[in-house]
Order: sequence, then C-alpha cells, then structure tokens
Amino acid sequence: MSNKASLPGRKKNERVAAYVFSLPAMFLLIAFLVVPIVYTIRYSLFQYQIVRPDNIKFIGLQNYTKLFTDENFWLSLKNTVYFTVLVVPFQCVLALALAMLVSSKFRGVAIFRTMYFSPQLTSMVVISILWTVLYNSNPNTGLINSLLVSIGLEPINFLSNPKTAMNAIIFMSGWQGAGYQMMIFLAGLQGIPRDQYEAASVDGATKVQQFLYITLPGLKGTIKYVVMITMIQAMKLFTQPYVMTQGGPKNSTKTLVYYIYTQGFQQGNFGYACAVATVFFIIVVVMSLSMKKLIAATD
Repeated sequence: MSNKASLPGRKKNERVAAYVFSLPAMFLLIAFLVVPIVYTIRYSLFQYQIVRPDNIKFIGLQNYTKLFTDENFWLSLKNTVYFTVLVVPFQCVLALALAMLVSSKFRGVAIFRTMYFSPQLTSMVVISILWTVLYNSNPNTGLINSLLVSIGLEPINFLSNPKTAMNAIIFMSGWQGAGYQMMIFLAGLQGIPRDQYEAASVDGATKVQQFLYITLPGLKGTIKYVVMITMIQAMKLFTQPYVMTQGGPKNSTKTLVYYIYTQGFQQGNFGYACAVATVFFIIVVVMSLSMKKLIAATD
C-alpha cells in the first residue's frame, strides 16, 4: 500500500523536475524568439527612423498599406519564391543522390563523405566569396569562364546578368547545402533493412525498381523532413545576395530578408522594416503549414 501511495508523489516530483530542467530552454525561447516577434509587431505600427530615435510616432497600419503597394516588396517576394521553388527540389535530389553514392561500399567512401559535407562546415560568407571568384566574367580570373573559353564557348556574365544571377546563386546554394541533407538521407538509408534489397534482388528486381519500391517508401518520413527544413532555409536567403550581388543586377536577386535589411539598417526605416518582417513571418508560417498539410495528404 505504501508503494502505491508513493507513486502519485513520485510522479509529481518527476513533473516538477521536468519543468525545472525545461526552464533554461523556455527562458531562451522566450528571450530570443517570442520577445523579438512581439517587439517587431509593435514597432511595425510606428513610424520609427533609426537616425531619429526620439521621433517615434504611432501610425497604425500605414506601414502595411505602404507595403502592399510597394513594388520592391513584391519583387523581393517573387525572387524569394523563385529561389525556393527551384533550390528545394535541386538540393534534395542532389542530397539523395550523394547519400546513395556514399552509402555504397567502396574504398575511400569516408573521404567522399567528408568532402561532400565540408561545405557545411565553412562559413557561407567564405563560400559566397569563393563562388564570386569562380563566377567572375573575366576568363583570366574566373575558373568557370576559363573552362568555357578553353572548349570554345563564350564567357557568361553569371552575376552581372539579371537572367543568370539568381540561377547562379541557386546552383551555388544547392551545392553548399546538399551535404547536410545528404547526412540526413544517409541516416534514413541505413534504417532500411538490407534483407529487403536482397529479397528483391533474388526476385529479379532491377536497381531502378528497388529504388522506386523500397528506397523511396523507406525514406518517406525522411523526405518530408528534408523538404520542410530546406524550404524554410531557402525562404531566409540573405548572405549569398548580400555578398555576391548586393541584390542586383536590377534587383534580380533582392530577397525579402535582404529587403528587410536594406530598409531597416541601410535606409533607417525601422518601422517599415518591422512591417515587412511581420508579413514575411506570416508567409513562412502559412507556407510551412500548407506544406505540412500537402505532405500529410500524400500519406
């Protein structure tokens, strides 16, 4: 009886201990996520110039009215969506292909895994500077154009042409980020029982059939997770345009996050930047929930 009577007290103590251990994480979550969101929404209702912090005036929804008639906002949103729609499938397919390659048994596979993952360990600023050099339109300094000229082709203005600048950033970003998704896919591949492949091979299934009917179904949950996190990361594109093109040429690589930065910290329109950030937050949440429902509908 005494043991049974002590069970509720023990469970209560365990709950209290759980809350105590959760307090640091909850404090950090509130301090660095909830509070900034609240302040962003608050300042979006004010006319707030950083250069004149003493002249803060409540203007209600005027920042939002201005935002929805702002051509630069819509252009930035269009560029962000374009980048996301193209880079997510490219990066995910590349990561899956790399994961299947490095999951094979061959000599030096550990070296290949390290090589493919190493861009993730390098600062995005450094990666962006490196690719800016690679994309240089001068064949004497740009490695890619040097190769094109060596095989008789004309050099391409990758970052100075509005038609190619964003595509160049998409290719670089897919290459840089694929290593992280590769490791996730690799963990998923290792969770698929090998006897399924052996049984399929005995039954005469080809490699393509094994991929379609064993690998893809076995990676269904992993694919959902990778697509979701890749989409969220893609929506936050900033460093690459900031370092490589400064949003140009002709605003062809200006994204929403870059637009928030220019409005808030370059032009000093902090209240308006907060309004854009609030709308951007809503867009990301809506897209994430829509993607979640779309993925759930495929189950």
